[in-house]
Amino acid sequence: MRTGIIGYGSMGKMLLWKFSESGVACKQDLFVANRTREKLDDAKGIASICGSNAEVARNSDVVFLCVRPADLREVLDKIRGDVKDGTLLVSLNGSISFEAMERVVCHKMAKVIPSVTAEVNKSQTLVCYNRLVDDADKEMLLRLLQTIGNVIELPEHEMGMGSELVSCMPGFIASLFDVIANSAMKHTQIPPRQAVTMLLNTVCATGELMLKNDMTFNDVVTRVATKGGITEEGSRVIYDMFPTVADKMFERTLEKRRTVAEKANESF
Repeated sequence: MRTGIIGYGSMGKMLLWKFSESGVACKQDLFVANRTREKLDDAKGIASICGSNAEVARNSDVVFLCVRPADLREVLDKIRGDVKDGTLLVSLNGSISFEAMERVVCHKMAKVIPSVTAEVNKSQTLVCYNRLVDDADKEMLLRLLQTIGNVIELPEHEMGMGSELVSCMPGFIASLFDVIANSAMKHTQIPPRQAVTMLLNTVCATGELMLKNDMTFNDVVTRVATKGGITEEGSRVIYDMFPTVADKMFERTLEKRRTVAEKANESF
């Protein structure tokens, strides 16, 4: 499987190195190009450095388009004459629709949304496909994406909320527990670093417990919160007050996502 990556920013670089480290693709089957070629110096040992995006397209069975929304139209324009009939184009931008991209090049396409947790091979990676993709294409892409974690297929219209739940969520979770940690610091002499470590390990272990035992959130609350006890008191505050914050968070993020998508698709 000859794999190409156009764009060597944080996501393109992460994918290239993960594909190489996992052994799913060897050096002669990895191709990469970037607008600033000097940035590719550290990739010379694991991939073929291409002089243009078109060269990547000519050599690859699957091409990851790791570029900004504002640059995607130009990239598609420049490679459409070089993409082989059987090649799968994979956009890492969820904002631009298949319908818009197909106005530039009518080809087999997928959209992929990884998470920052791909760095520890724990990404919950979202994927959707256009109507031209077949089962063999899906299997090829799955083999690559499984090197960074789990793969979840969604319909295109659900990729927005899906992104909130897996791609944006590490930021939301970090924000939430930053607030909790700062609040705890007002009531303790435990060193901040130690308190944060305690909190993070408990969060990770709770998730592992739930997944391993197929538990719901309510199962955990019931297990820990004895009637009239301390946990019940704290949980009641969260259930009483936090829903308003969560609703407002999703209202704002989904509206922002809608406006970003509208602007991105205008260029097509």
